[in-house]
Amino acid sequence: MAEHGAHITVASVGDDQPSIFEVVAQDSLMTAVRPALQHLVKVLAESNPAHYGFLWRWFDEIFTLLDLLLQQHYLSKTSASFSENFYGLKRIVMGDTHRIQRLASAGLPKQQLWKSLVFLVLVPYLKIKLEKVVCSLREEDEYSIHPPSSCWKRFYRAFLAAYPFVNMAWEGWFLIQQIRYILGKAQHHSPLLRLAGVRLGRLTVQDIQALEHKPLEGIMKQSSASFPEKIKSALKKAMGGAALSLSTGLSVGVFFLQFLEWWYSSENQEAIKSLTALPTPPPPVHLDYNSDSPLLPKTKTVCPLCRKLRVNDTVLATSGYVFCYRCVFNYVRSHQACPITGYPTEVQHLIKLYTPEN
Repeated sequence: MAEHGAHITVASVGDDQPSIFEVVAQDSLMTAVRPALQHLVKVLAESNPAHYGFLWRWFDEIFTLLDLLLQQHYLSKTSASFSENFYGLKRIVMGDTHRIQRLASAGLPKQQLWKSLVFLVLVPYLKIKLEKVVCSLREEDEYSIHPPSSCWKRFYRAFLAAYPFVNMAWEGWFLIQQIRYILGKAQHHSPLLRLAGVRLGRLTVQDIQALEHKPLEGIMKQSSASFPEKIKSALKKAMGGAALSLSTGLSVGVFFLQFLEWWYSSENQEAIKSLTALPTPPPPVHLDYNSDSPLLPKTKTVCPLCRKLRVNDTVLATSGYVFCYRCVFNYVRSHQACPITGYPTEVQHLIKLYTPEN
């Protein structure tokens, strides 16, 4: 994981506050995962609506449920969300000093844990649902030809008019908090962290060691536990395993998503085209009827194969030359090539010509 790697910026020994680059990167991690999963579900639903259509209809709810399971596991086991743990960060309860800080392996207290879950999972879900409602109301309002007659219609038109300003105020609140964080005037880069009563800090050496030794301690405790406690521990272990599998898949998916972004970038596409571009093929052989070529007759109405007047004129779409239908059909079926140019062709490339005379 990223906690074992180097940080973007170097901090002093007593300073555990992450840089703005770290906190913005962990914020954008889950933001990038959601559209990728949504596109995958959309492809599955379009390929087989009968089996995977429900995934697209209930995507927001399914994603929120999985996100809740994932974040609850990480908050209770590592004192951090999935993306925060991925970047080697943890949540520290406000008021804790360096001397009395809890280890990350102890997890967050229940009050801060549930507040964190609300702001990590519930608030984004409600915001997405609100945006979808606004989009549907705006489309209905644009195509409606009736003036607002009821109080409800006047209310939602006023809501549509006010929503952009509310959204701008919401985003501006976050922007101001990030600017204050950059200038060192705030301990939180996001107002939601302050509302949850926590701040972000880097994992210490003691935190990493405690996280590595925590599975061994769980095994030792389980051997001396009673039967109900063993069942409860097994259920927790199953949920933890599911969350760990989900987090591992997300980690691999994040790197794959970054690879796809690099692969389909405009600069990379230009380089790929220059490396894989095939040479321009030569122009087709042009045989003039006025030349002395033995392949073509002097008269344009004569078949190049039987050298007689053409019967049932048929053009070969591969080269554009015209023959008798019987002559060219037998030749193409036997040789799979144009009699004049030698281009590979098939019987389905024969097109019969109909003139007013026949």
